[in-house]
Amino acid sequence: MVKITVELGDITKVACDAIVNAANTSLLGGGGVDGAIHRAAGPELLEECRTLHGCETGKAKITNGYNLPAKQVIHTPGPIWRGGSHGEEALLASCYRSCLELAEANNCRSIAFPSISTGVYHFPLERAASIAVRTIREHCVEGCGLDDVRIVCFDPQTKQAYEAALKGGLRNG
Repeated sequence: MVKITVELGDITKVACDAIVNAANTSLLGGGGVDGAIHRAAGPELLEECRTLHGCETGKAKITNGYNLPAKQVIHTPGPIWRGGSHGEEALLASCYRSCLELAEANNCRSIAFPSISTGVYHFPLERAASIAVRTIREHCVEGCGLDDVRIVCFDPQTKQAYEAALKGGLRNG
């Protein structure tokens, strides 16, 4: 049985097989979680990301973790919120699914996610939390190879939204 937990903290300090980077499509660093992961991992991460030639929104690519406690980083560009009528929900679910599939394909047993797209991409927090938790649960019901899925939240408000989603207190939409 997969253990799914929500915690308050800094994803760059999480020791697990893979952490997820809420990246932009260039994969060359940015602000928020993306910038923090690049700074903590060191310049080798940027060098490896340059060889990947970007990534489409909703997809994922994997690199080494370098100076991070995590062995690997899975980069996924989340959707920019444009009102909800441009496939944003499906793209966000695809981010989580793609990361989980890539983690398993690389023999990861533990993965830590940030709150994808809820910062500068302005995806509504409660909706994003519901999509994330539902997608993780659906994937893990099918007998995935993961033991530990963590959602690492940067602030108490985000943690509260993901805890409510995990308890089933939020509906999608």
